[in-house]
Amino acid sequence: MSNWIGSGGHEPHQADDVYAQNVDAKQVARWRPPLQLTGAALLIALASPPTHARDRGQYANSTPEMKAWFDGLRSGKGPCCSDADGSAVSDVDWETRNGHYRVRIDSEWVDVPDEAVITEPNRVGRTMVWPMRGYLGISIRCFMPGSMT
Repeated sequence: MSNWIGSGGHEPHQADDVYAQNVDAKQVARWRPPLQLTGAALLIALASPPTHARDRGQYANSTPEMKAWFDGLRSGKGPCCSDADGSAVSDVDWETRNGHYRVRIDSEWVDVPDEAVITEPNRVGRTMVWPMRGYLGISIRCFMPGSMT
């Protein structure tokens, strides 16, 4: 038996207790990184806003050919999804400056990346933009310039 006061105030313990404490500490240490990664993934998922394609029915009367054309639109950033994801832009809400496009979305001018510009002929005649809203702000997935009358 040990002297309780001489041991610094800690209760005496058996060698088996020390072994059990070390095993428990090793098990806890082994699970710590996966739990931290899971927690970080959950925080990222909760912090990013949900994005959904929206179809408000505004193009329900489109011809099948026009619908297929919109569905096939692609920019250098990938497919534009469809006409329901895009928004028509009035002439005062887009411009060219120094050979690049800019578009006004929610009262804010956003530069259109060159790779987001659709280079095929515009069959609808009006300017359209496919904005993506994220936690870093608005980015442009696709942009199709109109006639700018």
